[in-house]
This record gives sequence, C-alpha cells and structure tokens, in this order.
Amino acid sequence: MKRTWQPKRKKRLRVHGFLKRMSSPGGKGVINSRRAKGRKNLTVSIGKK
Repeated sequence: MKRTWQPKRKKRLRVHGFLKRMSSPGGKGVINSRRAKGRKNLTVSIGKK
C-alpha cells in the first residue's frame, strides 16, 4: 500500500506557500497572525537541495 506522504517540492509550495497564502483573505490572516506571534517561518519553504 502506498503511504499518504509522497513528498513533492512544487506541490508543497503551491498548496502551502507564501503566494498561495497571500492570494486569499483567510491566507492573509494566517500570515498576519504568524507575523504578530513572531514566527521565524511564516510559511513552509523547500530546503536547500
């Protein structure tokens, strides 16, 4: 059986990335909340390959 987590860099960014978050009012809220809280990482990022 195939497992649920099949990592893909492009998919990860397109679903949870900064541009995706900023494209909707709710997503902007998420970014603002994380800024207010002082999060080091606002959204997911792909590591160095």
